[in-house]
Amino acid sequence: MAKVPFKTADILLPQNADMTKWSVVACDQYTSEPKYWDHVKNTVGTSPSTFNMIFPEIYLEDDDADIRIKNINETMEKYLKDGVFKTLNNSLIYVERSVLCGKIRRGIVGSVDLEHYDYNKGSTSLIRATEGTVLERIPPRVKVRINASVELPHIMLLIDDEKDIVFNAINKDTSPVYDFDLMCNSGHIRGYKIDGEPVINALTELYNKLDGDNKLLFAVGDGNHSLATAKECWEQIKKGLTQQQMLTHPARFPLVEIVNIHDSSLEFEPIHRVVFGCNSKHLLDSLKEYYKECNNDGVGQKITFVINGNKEDIYIGDPSSQLTVGTLQNFLDAYIKDNNCKIDYIHGEDVVLELTKETNTIGFLLPPMGKSELFPTVIKDGSLPRKTFSMGEAWEKRFYLECKMIKQV
Repeated sequence: MAKVPFKTADILLPQNADMTKWSVVACDQYTSEPKYWDHVKNTVGTSPSTFNMIFPEIYLEDDDADIRIKNINETMEKYLKDGVFKTLNNSLIYVERSVLCGKIRRGIVGSVDLEHYDYNKGSTSLIRATEGTVLERIPPRVKVRINASVELPHIMLLIDDEKDIVFNAINKDTSPVYDFDLMCNSGHIRGYKIDGEPVINALTELYNKLDGDNKLLFAVGDGNHSLATAKECWEQIKKGLTQQQMLTHPARFPLVEIVNIHDSSLEFEPIHRVVFGCNSKHLLDSLKEYYKECNNDGVGQKITFVINGNKEDIYIGDPSSQLTVGTLQNFLDAYIKDNNCKIDYIHGEDVVLELTKETNTIGFLLPPMGKSELFPTVIKDGSLPRKTFSMGEAWEKRFYLECKMIKQV
């Protein structure tokens, strides 16, 4: 574990559940689409489901947050007591997930050591955030996790494995441990229990090929704030532990899925912005004041904005970041701080076009980032502006499925 902070885990899976109803999309998706989450709730009904153990972020500002968190913790305990779970001891799971155009995204579910993860700016840890961490987003998530007995991961860690040595090392069982269609037309998923030793040996080989002192083995591709929350909870928990107890406490080792950034199925999609409750003209005038060299003649970084579903371009001749998303976000952070409006981060251009038909709303469409730029940029410059990219559309995001104990028993 000193070199490769990844290991097998005692993975919990439901043993008699309707798997389509059990598995739901990550809590930070569809945050401006209540109809989606209403549909999930109606689909699940009274069946055992991860929906009953998560806090969809669309509800974070509701008045019943404390009650919802209490119900989440009680549901976890009930599922454990009622024998909803079976345990795959000391295991890894090889995952095949169908995504856009029929491609299969391959992943390996196991646990990582939070002692090798640091989300702070300037980090040189083996596990690193790829985007800026919004510290204000961590405390509400800590409230959900700190007293939870079970965790459900939607964290995806990327490895830069051009020769695919890690996935070529997989020896999978012949029969899958799960194999089903995901809800809401979100594709198919299949998982196999695999031997951990060949995978960890291959990761060690990958580590040994890294150059220099600034070694980056795992880059957080999705679920950055969830992993940051796990880290914050672990920092609180370990204060009351002995050195010996720290070595094995389950909260130290959260579940993640590792994915090769060179996987042919992996596409980086832009994450767009929509600002609600604003005067669009005032916002654009403020943008032109913030960046003195704004123009419409095609010179500089292009920013596409959307009002009433109609797209227009503006160009920034004096950008504050090499990436368009950074230039835009620097302005939006300042503007939203000084004005009474709300921002949301949206996957999919069609959703932006629809949302911006509302009054007092403006959207911004951003270009995609080349995935080959990720590791070199994080190593050289540190984390990217938050919400720079997304690995696929919202429906392609990781669904909650596998679970793990994080409370000492």
